[in-house]
Amino acid sequence: MADQSIVSALVLGLIEGLTEFIPVSSTAHLLLAGHFLGFKSPGNTFAVLIQLGAILAILSVYATKLVGIALSLPTSAEARRFVFNVLIAFLPAAVIGALAHDFIKTVLFETPMLICIVLIVGGVILYAIDRMPLTPRYTDIGTYPLSLCLKIGLFQCLAMVPGTSRSGATIAGALLMGTDKRSAAEFSFFLAMPTMVGAFALDLYKNRSLLDWNDIGVIAAGFLAAFVAALLVVRSLLEFVSRRGFTPFAIWRILIGTAGLVALMIFG
Repeated sequence: MADQSIVSALVLGLIEGLTEFIPVSSTAHLLLAGHFLGFKSPGNTFAVLIQLGAILAILSVYATKLVGIALSLPTSAEARRFVFNVLIAFLPAAVIGALAHDFIKTVLFETPMLICIVLIVGGVILYAIDRMPLTPRYTDIGTYPLSLCLKIGLFQCLAMVPGTSRSGATIAGALLMGTDKRSAAEFSFFLAMPTMVGAFALDLYKNRSLLDWNDIGVIAAGFLAAFVAALLVVRSLLEFVSRRGFTPFAIWRILIGTAGLVALMIFG
């Protein structure tokens, strides 16, 4: 990977940061962009390492709130319940991800045609859900019941298939089970923290033998671009979703998936 273009790394880093926390599937965008840019990364180590930039972005945005929750844990039953709910929601993906890691990375991640189809199907589903006349019963993530959090965690497991979108699966599941759009997106942010850290640690461990310090420049460029882009997205997404819903993301998924299919048929 050492001879890969810094420009390509910056482009892929921007794509990672811009798409990680919105329901369009950052994995699909990275894999398709890397495919057409001719960017090769053994074991997808580049994607694994630049994802840390997106993780640090969301941690920095929610740093004050996270510290507040941590400090109140000994005295606040509400804080302890919230942390427990997030961990329960994280559990299904942790178990399935660990058991199916090799199959996901070596089979599903290497099938661009499947990724494009899943993008389109997921876009149609997200569009339909966004248009449903749903009546929210839960509008505050601090009051989500444990059973709801576990069900959202099960929906998150659908994102094991590249193109589905981790945030898309959790948000769609949450909406169908009675949350409003803003709190669904915010809970997706908090669930992303342990999920992304866990996936990052597992991928890093599995691919440790493929790491090459000669790639540090390329990785640093992608990492920085991912951090800056993700920072902008996290700071603005909740307000955007409150005003516009998820339809723009659904349309984007369908367009990108269709464009990817056409490009694969023409260029291979």
